[in-house]
Amino acid sequence: MESSSVAEPLLSSPDSESPRSPKRVLIRLYISHFLSTWNSRMFEFGAVLFLSSIFQGTLLYASVYALVRSLSAVVCSSRLGSVVDRANRLRAVRQSIVWQRVPVAASCACFVVIWEMVKTPTIVSHGLFVGVSLLACVEKLAAMANAVSVERDWAVVISDSLDVSRQDLNASMRRIDLFCKLLAPVFISLLDGLSTKAAIWTIFGMNAASVVVEYVAIAQVYKTVPELARNENDDITLEESESSTHSLVDYIRQATVIPWREYSSHSVFLASFSLSLLYLTVLSFGATMVTYLLHTGFSPLEVSGMRIGSVIAELSGTWAAPFTMGRIGPIRSGLWFLNWQSCCLAAAAAGYVFLDPSSRMVAASLVAGVSLSRIGLWGFDLAVQFLVQENINEHARARFSSTEMALQNVFELLSFATTIIFSRPEQFKYPVLISYGAIVLALICFAGYVRKERGHLLHLSKFCYGTDKMERLSSSLDLRHN
Repeated sequence: MESSSVAEPLLSSPDSESPRSPKRVLIRLYISHFLSTWNSRMFEFGAVLFLSSIFQGTLLYASVYALVRSLSAVVCSSRLGSVVDRANRLRAVRQSIVWQRVPVAASCACFVVIWEMVKTPTIVSHGLFVGVSLLACVEKLAAMANAVSVERDWAVVISDSLDVSRQDLNASMRRIDLFCKLLAPVFISLLDGLSTKAAIWTIFGMNAASVVVEYVAIAQVYKTVPELARNENDDITLEESESSTHSLVDYIRQATVIPWREYSSHSVFLASFSLSLLYLTVLSFGATMVTYLLHTGFSPLEVSGMRIGSVIAELSGTWAAPFTMGRIGPIRSGLWFLNWQSCCLAAAAAGYVFLDPSSRMVAASLVAGVSLSRIGLWGFDLAVQFLVQENINEHARARFSSTEMALQNVFELLSFATTIIFSRPEQFKYPVLISYGAIVLALICFAGYVRKERGHLLHLSKFCYGTDKMERLSSSLDLRHN
């Protein structure tokens, strides 16, 4: 009797005590997502630093490493998404956690060995470099599997089951992504500045320590939300999926042609394609734009301050998006945010056409435009994510999202190509104009999607004019008609 009397108050306080409490479930989800994203971002940036420190005087190794890693996502992600769609949800995420952590740990061990051999490079060190590159492909695919599972699928089920706002849930997870994107590289850079070897062992230690926490946290979320369980008949393992193919031709067709055909036939294809086009850009505080800004005379401290300002704008977008979607819906919100991004960058692009591209004024206008445009970028990202979650069938979410990520990697590779072709700082205007052209094309594609879904681009609404004004306008038209 005493035990039941203790249990009743716990269950009667769902906001703070019940295992089913949305707050408790979301905290565990955020912990798992944070650890996955933090470790992935830290390793992604750290690996490039380690290769630059080990193979000094050349960008060849770091470039090959990044290229192979991105190509693996382009080639394999669609097939991976098909497996995730049919797998047990908990098993898929847990396997993604393990296959993120094991390659990172093995890569760190390889980096330590290569570091010891750096003064006398041998065939062994180059063989280890090949191994590290292949391990990076596994880690990249596992990270993508985790992202499409949690962000595009689990988020939908959890928000519906616990009756929490999906816009707010998506925005919170995107803030975690941006936080890790900003601080994880800074953290590992500071360690690398003190000791490359210490930085390698830190990544190894943090990955090993976090895997248990991730494993348990995501299992608790799954156990608390029974709606996440799929019919066992739908469950499929990687081995089963591979054995279902009858020939190499069939496998290639199932891994490449079919996912892309399905992706392009979905009702939200144009919206997703618009978002993917935005990855063909140098208009972000990435390595290319930072190098250009340093060349035009800005100090590293000034560039760091600019980047912080850009991240603040990005975070603002994650708060603006749920508010705007709650007022005018995700479709019109996406159109507004994409137009905002286009307008913010229009002046910067024009400066490269009519003014001296090497002047600080043009560079400053670029910085201002890029920083403000990030509000529109992440607002648009969240609007499209919501549309994908709403319109893609539960059994196709991971496949669709992984194909979308593959397309984003394709456009990202094309952006690298623009800076390879136009590599001199005085030629930076060409990648800028190509990037802005991609934004305009994205705007055209999304406008086509809006018109297809709504039958029009702009119309009078209660949001724009207010309920009273709309009623007075309607009454006035009726009087004139009479």
